[in-house]
Amino acid sequence: MSPFASFFADRTVVITGGSGGIGQGIGRAFAEAGAKVHATGASEAEIAAAKANQPDFSYSVLNVRSDSEIRALAERFDRVDVLVNCAGVNLRAAEFTMDGFEAVLDINLTGTMRCATAFRDRLKGGAILNIGSVFSFFGAPHAPAYAASKGAVVSLTKSLAIAYAADPIRVNALAPGWIETAMTAVPRANPVRNAELMARTPLGRWGTPADLAPAALLLCSPLAGFITGATLPVDGGYMAV
Repeated sequence: MSPFASFFADRTVVITGGSGGIGQGIGRAFAEAGAKVHATGASEAEIAAAKANQPDFSYSVLNVRSDSEIRALAERFDRVDVLVNCAGVNLRAAEFTMDGFEAVLDINLTGTMRCATAFRDRLKGGAILNIGSVFSFFGAPHAPAYAASKGAVVSLTKSLAIAYAADPIRVNALAPGWIETAMTAVPRANPVRNAELMARTPLGRWGTPADLAPAALLLCSPLAGFITGATLPVDGGYMAV
């Protein structure tokens, strides 16, 4: 039994971008703790693949660039105990175009704000967990919009933690390091880049979505009842070097 079962049994958890990767890994841990997990994906194809891999969740397609879609999703719930804002993209070279740059910010940053706003009234006494990155703190010459958006997510987390404290809703974030997901397939497949990243990571391996799950559950549980506005790196020591 999950050590977090006493905190999350029969609780409702909504995870945007929960159809795969980090979001699905975090959702799986909440489900193992007894939570009712609702995950969103960007397309029907994503949802179909997610259902085959993780059938215990409920799912819906959600465009986090759409105010109306987010409001409609929020209205399906009387109460939400945890909102995890995990929907995000990294467009790499396309981020040097204005269309690409604006798209990444609209999904990663403004999408996070849209969801927090829409779900706020249903989260009284609950928690929001945003997903930053080690690139919240470093520049990313290959992905300027991704780094800019993730840096802003950390600032947004602090701002919402203050603004929502009276509700009371705690707002925290994780800053994942190099995690094995579809988003990191390119550097993992490049022997030179892979070696550079592992040489910089003190624990000497790629992380997995399961490595992020305990930190996510902790920050959303009563054990972190006096923690808000914080961003916790889960990076194998990458930021310590």
